This record gives sequence, C-alpha cells and structure tokens, in this order.
Amino acid sequence: MIRCAVSIPSNIAEGCGRKSNKEFYQFLNVALGSSFELETQVIIAKEFNYITDDISEAICSTIIEIQKMIAGLQKSLNT
Repeated sequence: MIRCAVSIPSNIAEGCGRKSNKEFYQFLNVALGSSFELETQVIIAKEFNYITDDISEAICSTIIEIQKMIAGLQKSLNT
C-alpha cells in the first residue's frame, strides 16, 4: 500500500518534468493506475478486517477525489 501511495505523487512529479504534454499524460496514467491499485488494496484490507468500514470509506473517498483531480489534469492537457 505504501508503494502505491508513494507512486501516485512520484509519477505526477516525474511527468511534470517531462518536455511534452503527451509524456506528462502518460505519467498521469501511471499515477491513476496506482490510485486504483491502492483503492483495491484498501477494499481488500477492509474485507480481511485489517481496517474498519469507517476508515476504509474515508480512505476510498480521498482516493476517489485524487482520481478525479488526475483525470481533470489529463483533460486540461488536451492531448
């Protein structure tokens, strides 16, 4: 879960440093994929009772907001 969580901002930062919007867009895709992977792992953690429903819902809500922000940034790139 930590690797996924770190991967999201790391890929956004790396993509931001690229020379073209097309490259940046691809790194945003990777970040988005990591966010879905993290969301899945949170759901699994809840199913195994490692975390409560309340914690799972709070984390997933935050992840969904991040996914929306990444998608919005992708749309703004017009690639």
